[in-house]
Amino acid sequence: MSLFQFLKSKLFLKQLVIAVLSIAVLIFVMMKWLTMITNHNQKIEVPNLEKMSLEKVETKLQELDLNYVVVDSASYNPNYPKKSVIEQSPSVGDFVKENRKIYLTLNPSGYANVEIPDLYGKTKRQATSQLLAIGFKISPKAMYVSDIAKDVIRGLRFKGKELKAGDKIPKNSVINLKLGDGRGTGRYIQNMKREN
Repeated sequence: MSLFQFLKSKLFLKQLVIAVLSIAVLIFVMMKWLTMITNHNQKIEVPNLEKMSLEKVETKLQELDLNYVVVDSASYNPNYPKKSVIEQSPSVGDFVKENRKIYLTLNPSGYANVEIPDLYGKTKRQATSQLLAIGFKISPKAMYVSDIAKDVIRGLRFKGKELKAGDKIPKNSVINLKLGDGRGTGRYIQNMKREN
């Protein structure tokens, strides 16, 4: 039997129909299976989690069949509650499928502690610039002590306590400057340097 005769035979046509039907059924089953496991056309809108605590976030996301992962803590932001959500990804209003992870950035519980530099003997302007640059605030009420030099740093205070170089206090704290008044006959001595 030649190839041409075989292609025209009932046996070949029967096998061809069976093969085409098998492939069609396989494709149909695969598409249904893929639709089922990928939750095709399922949309869950990502809620606004901003300023929520982790407990509230967990409850909210469980209701929606979503998960979360804490990726980082940002710099402390006083406009947000402590340990609350500052940022989220995907964003509010995006559509996701169930069990999707929402990545969260949290607000720390407070400002990070920053080390006090050695400023003894520096001018008020130098010290103010340096303290502002590392994240502190300067009280407008400076304390003056009898000293030969005017507006030279002779100490720093925080909440009524004397600070030494190397002490650590929270960023964004208000520091009071202790300055020379320029009317003294000698230099004001205070141990502001770090003790070894």
